[in-house]
Amino acid sequence: MAKNKKKPSKLKQKLTDKYRLVVLNEDTFQERFSLKLSRLNVFVFGGIFSIILITLTTFLIAFTSLKEYIPGYSSTKLKKDASRLTYEADSLRTRLAVLENFTKAIRPVLTGEIKPEAIDSIKTEVSKNTVIDYEKLEPSAKDLKFREEIQNKDRYALSAGNTNKAKIVFFAPVKGNLTQSFNAANKHFAIDIVATTGTPVKAIADGTVILSGWTTETGYTITVQHTNNYISVYKHNGELLKQQGDFVKSGEAIASIGSTGELTTGPHLHFELWHNGYPVNPTNYINFQ
Repeated sequence: MAKNKKKPSKLKQKLTDKYRLVVLNEDTFQERFSLKLSRLNVFVFGGIFSIILITLTTFLIAFTSLKEYIPGYSSTKLKKDASRLTYEADSLRTRLAVLENFTKAIRPVLTGEIKPEAIDSIKTEVSKNTVIDYEKLEPSAKDLKFREEIQNKDRYALSAGNTNKAKIVFFAPVKGNLTQSFNAANKHFAIDIVATTGTPVKAIADGTVILSGWTTETGYTITVQHTNNYISVYKHNGELLKQQGDFVKSGEAIASIGSTGELTTGPHLHFELWHNGYPVNPTNYINFQ
């Protein structure tokens, strides 16, 4: 029992025994530095220093870019690229599903499983089963009265149109030979004027550019809104000089003659004139010679 009581006292004594650390000058043996230590102090200070060192290292790695050098840890750029590629893959998957559905729907027609005769027979059968009540198609008395009022208002529309026409004078966009005239029956709502490449294309009147850009069929195209609901369209230009929203004066250069677009046949101007949403023959308003 006495031996067991002495063991803890020896361990405590070893931990609390003081030791002196002295730094001497080797030549003169002069004391430069001394420090009193014990085993317990060394353990305590060593533990505190280790905890501080581990904490600082953890913060340094967690809140700086050093963590990207740790094997298995992905960088921020890699995460962004992965997210972007995920979205693109999802978009491509959706497009692929649409194409597959379209191909599945059109495959019977392409492979000949559905014959044109079958489609015609369906239409014929539907038309046979359809009964038209012609009495319901006849105009009522109210409709007849309304039509009569409209006809009376439009009876002198010709003179009113001449009055509107007199309010605005159009300037020829370019001088040249007309190779194709206005033909509403063939749906050619314009005239084609041949001119040398680079010749300025001028605005026919004051207005605002409402469209200035490129299309596959008509190339460089510019459209101008004028007063009295007139719109002029200039297609197949070689270069556009005005942008959407610009205000142009009558006779001001807005483009140059070119041959752009798939439907062009050479350097010329495809010119259209619209009034109140309907195409009109530009030669009735402008002298191109």
